[in-house]
Amino acid sequence: MDLFSAAVLAATIPAVIFAGISKGGFGSGVAFASSSILAVLLPPAVAVGLMLPLLMLMDVQGLVAYWRQWDWTVSKVLLLGAVPGTILGALFWASADPDMIRLIIGAVALIFVAWQAAQQLGLIRLGARFGAKTGVASGVVLGFTSFVSHAGGPAAAVYMLGQELSKTAYQATTVLVFWAVNLFKSGFYLGMGIFTRETLLLDLVLIPFALAGTWAGIKLHHMVSERVFYGITYVALTLTGAKLVWDALT
Repeated sequence: MDLFSAAVLAATIPAVIFAGISKGGFGSGVAFASSSILAVLLPPAVAVGLMLPLLMLMDVQGLVAYWRQWDWTVSKVLLLGAVPGTILGALFWASADPDMIRLIIGAVALIFVAWQAAQQLGLIRLGARFGAKTGVASGVVLGFTSFVSHAGGPAAAVYMLGQELSKTAYQATTVLVFWAVNLFKSGFYLGMGIFTRETLLLDLVLIPFALAGTWAGIKLHHMVSERVFYGITYVALTLTGAKLVWDALT
């Protein structure tokens, strides 16, 4: 597939802008939707390989904005689990075929939507102050899902929401953890050939859109309600997740 075709650009540009808006104005929890959307059009390796450098660029913007406002203790617990989780993700990726990876990406998208719906209905209540063992376990899931589909946010939230962090400390800790995880897994992506010359060249074209999306997210944070933003996101994740699962099984 020609990554510079009009069809690919028509899909990647909005997806990258969306990821920037999510990270810039609404936390990073649903930024992985961009990878899910792209995986419908592109091979999974191309979709995740294309998005990672751009997500890392957004991470750097976040580090600058929240420098040293994170909670080191929470960060270290999550990263302790994220290292083996990332390695497990790499081992899975090396042995799985594209359809299995599509199935995992689609399933993660659908599970995420179901999880959010369960919370809204009061079926699941987060907020218990979990100990370090739960934090490490959350980190393992974080590392695995982040490697496969850039979807580590929900796993991090399970542990972090019970740690009595301020809003700023929560956001800063999220930025630090995912910057470190993305940096760690980028070495595996490079060694496993997930990054290619074509994806990196397209990343260069998409950098302005990533930066513009992050800037727009900062502005929209005060203009668009989270309910509207997440509602649109959940619909997109449901449709793309179902499509990926269907494609993988048929």
